[in-house]
Amino acid sequence: MYTARFFSTKLGRASLASIMAMVAMNCFALSQQLHAAPQVLASSAAITGELA
Repeated sequence: MYTARFFSTKLGRASLASIMAMVAMNCFALSQQLHAAPQVLASSAAITGELA
């Protein structure tokens, strides 16, 4: 599919730069989520008052 010949073209280098930018953004977002305080979520049963 993608070969070394493709990545040696201008389009291939641009796609590599785009992929690297997306990976960096995802790593940054994940690190922000790991440092965030956990949120306590109420269950739907507790909100609506359903019986178990």
